Amino acid sequence: VELRESGGGLVQAGGSLRLSCAASARTFSTFAMGWFRQAPGKERVYVAAMSGSGDRTHYDDSVKGRFTISRDNAENTVYLQMNNLKPDDTAVYYCAGSTSSLWSLRTGTISSWGRGTQVTVSS
Repeated sequence: VELRESGGGLVQAGGSLRLSCAASARTFSTFAMGWFRQAPGKERVYVAAMSGSGDRTHYDDSVKGRFTISRDNAENTVYLQMNNLKPDDTAVYYCAGSTSSLWSLRTGTISSWGRGTQVTVSS
C-alpha cells in the first residue's frame, strides 16, 4: 500500500495541527495504522496507532491527552490531530501501515511507510 502524508507545517507552541495520511489500498480497513516521528539526530519513534476497524487506539505517553488518532475507512485516510504542541514535538512525522495487529505495529512490524511530513513547533 502507498501512503502519503500531508498537513505538516510551522506552528507556535500551544497550537494545533492535523496530519492526514491517504492510503492507496482497497483493503485499507484491514491495516492497522499508526504514526511515528523522527526528530533531528534521533531515531524514529512510535507515536500512536489504531486498529483496522478503529475500535482500538494506543498512544505513547509523550503524546497521551494531546494527540488523537482517527481514521475514515471510506476515504482510506488516517489522521493525527495534534493539540497543545510543544517544541519537543518537532520532527518528521511518518504514517505507517501494518497487516499485523496494532500491537505489532507499535513494535515495528510495518508493511508500508509514508515519506513523512515536517512538523516544526516554535517556542
